[in-house]
Amino acid sequence: MSSVTSTASSSSSGKIISTGLGTGLDIDSIVSSLVSAQTSAKQTQITNLKTSETTQLSAVGQLKSALSTFQLAVATLNNADSFAGLAASSSDDTRATATISSGATAGTYSLDVTSLASSSKVATQYVDSSASFGSGSLVLSQGSKSYTISVKDGASLSDIRNSINSQTGSTGISANIVTDDTGSRLVLSSSTTGAGTDISVTASGDSSLSSLAIDGSAAYSSSTGGYLSKSADASFTLDGLSMTSASNTLSNAVSGVNFTLTDTGASTITVGTNSDTLKTNIQTFVDAYNTLMSSVSDLTSISTTTNEDGTTSTTAAALSSDAMTRSLLNNLQDQLVKSFSGNGSLSSLAQLGITSTTSGTLEVDSSKLGNAIETYGSSLAGFFTGKSGFLGSVYNAVDTYTKTDGLLDQQTDSINSTLDSLTTQQSALNTRISKLTTTLYAKYNAMDTLVAQLNSTSSSVLTTLNVLNKNSSSSS
Repeated sequence: MSSVTSTASSSSSGKIISTGLGTGLDIDSIVSSLVSAQTSAKQTQITNLKTSETTQLSAVGQLKSALSTFQLAVATLNNADSFAGLAASSSDDTRATATISSGATAGTYSLDVTSLASSSKVATQYVDSSASFGSGSLVLSQGSKSYTISVKDGASLSDIRNSINSQTGSTGISANIVTDDTGSRLVLSSSTTGAGTDISVTASGDSSLSSLAIDGSAAYSSSTGGYLSKSADASFTLDGLSMTSASNTLSNAVSGVNFTLTDTGASTITVGTNSDTLKTNIQTFVDAYNTLMSSVSDLTSISTTTNEDGTTSTTAAALSSDAMTRSLLNNLQDQLVKSFSGNGSLSSLAQLGITSTTSGTLEVDSSKLGNAIETYGSSLAGFFTGKSGFLGSVYNAVDTYTKTDGLLDQQTDSINSTLDSLTTQQSALNTRISKLTTTLYAKYNAMDTLVAQLNSTSSSVLTTLNVLNKNSSSSS
């Protein structure tokens, strides 16, 4: 007798149901129910935990992104120029400009430039562009410095130019060749300004090199060479005081003020409070902080909704109960109320009119800030910037979380480890489900086969008995 397994029959509803021929039972449903009864609890646990961990992983990524954006804003602001209490301006930028450095004080300065500092430019006499030179050397002199240029036999004017630039390029002396219908000239220029920095050239060796000698104190002549422009000091008056400078950049004329002379003529340099820039940069920090707090609030919020039937339901964001995020918020809030010494009488944000709201964001009292800038202007850079300043302290507080292998990376690794474990558990559960399903089908199919065999045997016996009964009746 052949083995009998479950087969499919059509129900009155049209749905295909797998039943056993021997028992008529829905074996598929029975097996599915038994498998579900033994594995659904674990499957639900894995599914729910995977959803929770995946949601938290995304939230941690969003938090790190928000913190990194905040850090970039803080790092950009963390330089003395961003919070310089004073700024310099010129009445005529075409004649003079100014910047400030440490030690500057408010004031106004009258500047009148008679002449700018100039550099030396000299040229040789005309030389045939196809000329070649014998071996020897050229000595370039400028002030107390000299540079010896070796010339090989057969060198061209271009070879000599290249040798000069190779050896003196870093000193500010450069060589070029200027050519017209009359011939070529070797021209030497210096970027060094100030009296006493004229260039001269002496030649030794082959007589052909004498045409490249230059007397830097003599005016140019096409037959002897000489200077095209002489070096000279800048000449100017500052608040009526006559002064000179070897450079057009004056760093020592007034303490903390750097002047740059750009043309002759009079101008007025004013050093005053840098209010607008200070207010803008302080507001930039406040805006960056508030943007961060808004992002954190979205990730930690807990909201309650009233349903139509009057009941309430609570929804919690992914990081609402996260201890690390609470620690981050506490660390940031600590920086806002921390006292920073070494900046005169300015030691806290509150003195600048910057305070925290009940929602954790910052707000600025513009009137109080304006007054504070006037009062603490010279102390703002020291308060905000540098490693020990307010911005440096805030940056470091955040960096503990965002740096490579920092707290956020550690939390991300932990979540990923949990997800990996859940993947392993899911694989094991799938294997268990498969084995259990196979085992149950084998049992129920075996039972169904046995029942079918018994039914078949019973039918055969009954048929035989019926035949015997008929035969018995016929004999009677």
